Amino acid sequence: MVKLDQIRHVVAVPESVSVSFDDSLVTITGESESVSRDFSHNKVNLSQVDGNIIVQCELPRRKEKAIAGTWRAHLTNMVTGVTDGFEYRLKAVYSHFPMALSVNGNIFQINNLFGEKVPRKADLKWTPSDVQVRVENKVDVIVTGADREKVGQTAAIIERACRIRRRDRRVFQDGIYITQKGKK
Repeated sequence: MVKLDQIRHVVAVPESVSVSFDDSLVTITGESESVSRDFSHNKVNLSQVDGNIIVQCELPRRKEKAIAGTWRAHLTNMVTGVTDGFEYRLKAVYSHFPMALSVNGNIFQINNLFGEKVPRKADLKWTPSDVQVRVENKVDVIVTGADREKVGQTAAIIERACRIRRRDRRVFQDGIYITQKGKK
């Protein structure tokens, strides 16, 4: 088996984006958004050359090669997040009982799911400055933000709050479902 002498990934950074390194913490700042993440490993290194971020590993093994590729993907997502942002679209689906959706600070509330008297609540982990959640047209939920993981996790929390138990999912399909995800 041939062993590679080094792995080197280049992440392009636009001129409107600034990158700062503080030990293993990398902060990428755009015009209005900022995203930070910790990158620490004893064999995989990050550096900045000519405005681009370099992910490099000398004499990598299988795990270091995988970590270098994962870091490249994380850095690319961070740059995309501060320039364009990420958006998840969810849709409320119901057959008989119309749902009422509302956002109150860090609580997403679902009223009248299956005619339930007690409203269901989804606790949103991040502040509205990190991840914005809004309801449009009474059934469309839009989750936006700069950090892809936070936006995706928030959408999953909302979708999970409508989980139906002790009923056949093929028949009872009411709930809130992710319909679209990606850049804004």
